[in-house]
Amino acid sequence: MELHILEHSLKVASIEKEGIEICTHGLIKLAFLASKTRCKFFSLTETPEDYTIIVDEEGFKELPQSNLISVADSTWLALNVVSGGGNASSSQPIGVTKIAKSVIAPLADHNISVFMLSTYQTDFILVRERDLPMVMHTLSSEFTLFRVVNGETVAAHNLGISNGFVKPKLVPRPIIHPLSSPSNMFCVTSLDPDTLPSVATLLMDVMFYSRGSKEVGASGEDSTHIRFFSFSLIEGYISLVMDEQTAQRFPNNVLFTSASGELWKMVRIGGQPLGFDECGIVAQISEPLATADIPAYYISTFKFDHALVPEENIQSVIRALRTESTAQ
Repeated sequence: MELHILEHSLKVASIEKEGIEICTHGLIKLAFLASKTRCKFFSLTETPEDYTIIVDEEGFKELPQSNLISVADSTWLALNVVSGGGNASSSQPIGVTKIAKSVIAPLADHNISVFMLSTYQTDFILVRERDLPMVMHTLSSEFTLFRVVNGETVAAHNLGISNGFVKPKLVPRPIIHPLSSPSNMFCVTSLDPDTLPSVATLLMDVMFYSRGSKEVGASGEDSTHIRFFSFSLIEGYISLVMDEQTAQRFPNNVLFTSASGELWKMVRIGGQPLGFDECGIVAQISEPLATADIPAYYISTFKFDHALVPEENIQSVIRALRTESTAQ
């Protein structure tokens, strides 16, 4: 298989809920007026805590400076596993569990922190730019490495780590963070960019205005029902993750659906904000799922991580992960 190192230099930031109003103009431009910007990589995910934005340097210029925006101090690069060549964003997704043992676990073994973004089209593994030489050395035996330069895919050359490379001692990875599963069921979907103008008003409402300040659990609401919505526009491809109720607001035949109309349940990872320095969190979750051959999407946000698994597998997933969390 091929591992593509995309050319985007990415920023990861958190926008506090009360800060979304000052960012709305720039975010609308990035999501709905992409032709007016030079941005090629944009993702916005709302959770109960905040909004997480992953955006390239051109897109980051559209955001105001504010103390309501926290930016991770590193520049990140996106890696993409491609089966059988082709364009990374238009290829069939490999799935996070399919790359758990070949990509995510080896990086964790070498203490390389990753930030995951699964989309309808593919899975992006974000690594710090400064870690790229070690990433390439770690994965070069398993993958043919390519870099994308000015839109062209070219062979990637080793960045100089050859001597003094010590194979790490492999250790068990028990799950150490609390797990929870909201009651929502989620759709992972997409739409044709040509239809975006027809649903722009609805999408803006969903992204910025629906239930803006309403507390989860208020007014008799199910306290385990959470606010989660993700919109990505990456190299011209749109990906959406939303709960079933939100999806029902869209006109028929606008959203892409699988023939089975598959719904997904979420496992949320973390009791306190996870931070960016701990290694192995994604591996802790994805390896047991890979062993059980359960497909999953995985979305990291500024404070917590989120795995989406098929609805029918949720109970066995929770049992398997909790078994891992008690393993010594």
